[in-house]
Amino acid sequence: MSDTLPALAFAGIGLMGLPMSRRLLAAGFPLSVWNRNPAKCETLVDAGAQVVNHPGDLCLEADIVMLCLADTAAVREVVFGPGGIVEQGLPGQLLVDFSSCEPGATREMAIELEERCGMRWVDAPVSGGTPGAEAGSLAIMAGGAADDIERLRPILAHLGQRLTRMGEVGAGQVTKVCNQMIVACNALVIAEVVALAEQAGVDASLLAPALAGGFADSKPLQILAPQMATSRFEPVKWHVRTLLKDLDTAVKLSREQGSATPMSGLAAQLMRLHGSQGNLERDPATLVELFRQEGEA
Repeated sequence: MSDTLPALAFAGIGLMGLPMSRRLLAAGFPLSVWNRNPAKCETLVDAGAQVVNHPGDLCLEADIVMLCLADTAAVREVVFGPGGIVEQGLPGQLLVDFSSCEPGATREMAIELEERCGMRWVDAPVSGGTPGAEAGSLAIMAGGAADDIERLRPILAHLGQRLTRMGEVGAGQVTKVCNQMIVACNALVIAEVVALAEQAGVDASLLAPALAGGFADSKPLQILAPQMATSRFEPVKWHVRTLLKDLDTAVKLSREQGSATPMSGLAAQLMRLHGSQGNLERDPATLVELFRQEGEA
């Protein structure tokens, strides 16, 4: 392990994990990486990363193991599946999960990991998308022991503009659910707005600049409205399936807490409808097609 900077490891070299890993390498951290498809690690190897064959092998050299995976099931498999992190983890090592997972499952996995190998868990989901990952300007909402999060703060400063401790393990995931409820509902109403403007004879490409700085302005408006207005859906920066997964998590959490979330419940059904039409792997900017089709019917 490094005498100066802590050695890091990263599992999940996808849309977010790749630029995040690049930033950690550029900051000088020793980095080992694992991905289900090893070909995605090639550019990181060229930049100095070491590839391992199994997730558990990430623990052999690292002080801190980071995950950025698709969902709760993927996290559980990488941590507890054959060759998983639990097999090699040690007391004193930290697991940092950037993935968006179910809060209850996160708490359960954290307890199991510490009981079985002594490794502690920090859930640290992020917001800001691939542009934020590339620029190091992510918002990071963390759950875990205060000392563990402070230990991570100088490292995560290379990935995010802000790291906020929200409470104990699982609190970061609850905060991410809240974030995604706002983002997804916003994306859907922006799609309605663009389609309505078009059908009413207004140039929808003018909406984002016209509303900039006003009360309706937001990052989703500035990013999604121009894409929707020009039907520019490539390259895919994020996925419909991700928003659907997070909305389903929100509805499940609200049911568990006895809290009413009617807007997010409707958003989940609209997102599921759009996904069922072959759009799960497409960019959420394609949501405008849901309302254009209605208008054309």
